[in-house]
Amino acid sequence: MAAASPKHDVFQAIADPTRRRLLQLLIDQEMPVTAISRHFPMSRTAVSKHLHILAEAGLVKVRKVGRETRYKLQLEPLHELKQWLSYYERFWDNKMNALANFVENDDESDQ
Repeated sequence: MAAASPKHDVFQAIADPTRRRLLQLLIDQEMPVTAISRHFPMSRTAVSKHLHILAEAGLVKVRKVGRETRYKLQLEPLHELKQWLSYYERFWDNKMNALANFVENDDESDQ
């Protein structure tokens, strides 16, 4: 049987700035929702909803410890994003090289 696909894709999940901040917060440590919510000017329920979307996209792992729910960053789904972005890096590289050539040639013609 095939694994169930996530309800939200990585691109949808990181589209929201609050969720991107949540991921940054979870980079170095697993945290309970109560500690996470202290970093945001919104209710704990709102933070939990954002964490739920991240969990559905596979970007955070949810773990129950007693009555506490803890969240931990999962990096694997971000590889999809990295692969997609790497395809477009070559266009940026070409543009930056063209700009460098333009600037260098402009500087030589001024002399």
